[in-house]
Amino acid sequence: MKVNPMNLADALNLQCMCRTLDPQRLRDQFDKAPGLRGFTSTLATTHPHLFSQTAVFLDPEVHSTLAKSIAAIERVVALPAYQAAALANAKAIARDDLGPAGVFMGYDFHISADGPRLIEINTNAGGAWLNAVLADAHRDCCASMQGLMDASTNQPELEQLFWDMFMQEWQNQRGTRTLRTVAVVDDAPLTQYLAPEFELARLLFERHGVKAIVCDARDLVWRDGALWHPDLPADLPIDLVYNRLTDFDLSEPAHSALHAACAAGAAVVTPNPRAHALYAHKGNLIALGNDTLLTEWGVSAQDRALLKAAVPQTMAVTPDAADALWANRRKLFFKPVAGYGAKAAYRGDKLTRRVWEEIVAGGFIAQELVPPSERLVDVDGVPTRLKLDVRAYTYRGVVQLLAARTYSGQTTNMRSPGGGFCPVVVLPTLPPDIDNPAT
Repeated sequence: MKVNPMNLADALNLQCMCRTLDPQRLRDQFDKAPGLRGFTSTLATTHPHLFSQTAVFLDPEVHSTLAKSIAAIERVVALPAYQAAALANAKAIARDDLGPAGVFMGYDFHISADGPRLIEINTNAGGAWLNAVLADAHRDCCASMQGLMDASTNQPELEQLFWDMFMQEWQNQRGTRTLRTVAVVDDAPLTQYLAPEFELARLLFERHGVKAIVCDARDLVWRDGALWHPDLPADLPIDLVYNRLTDFDLSEPAHSALHAACAAGAAVVTPNPRAHALYAHKGNLIALGNDTLLTEWGVSAQDRALLKAAVPQTMAVTPDAADALWANRRKLFFKPVAGYGAKAAYRGDKLTRRVWEEIVAGGFIAQELVPPSERLVDVDGVPTRLKLDVRAYTYRGVVQLLAARTYSGQTTNMRSPGGGFCPVVVLPTLPPDIDNPAT
């Protein structure tokens, strides 16, 4: 069978059911971390659908377009006019630029027939540490794929990249001062589904001579102009916070200590409320897809063309637009502007009148529906098609790592048999007369 190289990735995703995960290698990778020894042996009980046993294939031109689209968005975000619009209704804590850009920015895409389409941007995107380990535990699926399938990462180089990213965040705010302490912060961190990667983060800091802890945000203490935690030495305040909270503006009372430290610049917080306001607030998708507005802001024709292709049309849900949106709902996806993790997100064709009344009450956007592409997997011997999205983990517009998530249902989840995180294999560009390795 002959295929155009532009379609090879889709052909493999829909024909190749090979299980490429090497369980022993995955176990060995996690067992290197003292706090995670035995983690993989409990996956079936604690995280049954965290890791898929298959990889996802990506066309090289799609990969290039995805990276160019991210870089274009970063250039738009840097514009004073865009920042003024994005921060107009943000909390005061988001308005001061203290230097940090935000670690592990996550750009989520559906891969359509017309190329990658941006679904959302996340400022505390989880999974980078886990996916770095996962990618190294996959292998060629069969002899015909040798030389084509490379999902692996250079683990030492990637860890150095992560370390350099955190150090850049530190230096952006603190210059040449020595980083002594780091707190990896979330609410009840040990109960979080992605908690294992908090330990991977902590170990990275420790390997570089930095005292690091994983802690609950509610246990932080704001005192004498510094941020403290009882697990650190009494004379060492927290220098840097790796922030995994979903309280994006730190407005919840339980997070008052972190709010005070961030607002005062007493601790380097990354990602911080400013990063969320500039990137991840869903209302920003309206501006990024508005060609007229982008033209007024001086965005180049090349960048506008990239964004027109990559960003689905998005609009605010208002009472005035309600009738038109309801009539067109089957072609739309509705999301809360301050939402995350697909919570309270709805496909228009699945809406009930009761839910619609809640949406129209305010705080939602309507986004052009972009159906996800699919991956064929083996689920207990049954060929099963799962939906997929691709996440690019970035720092300052540069892609560090790609990962995919496969799932069933309306939105991305980690509850689908056969689904979960997958490494992404970017295929090489092949001559048009190469046989399809998937046949």
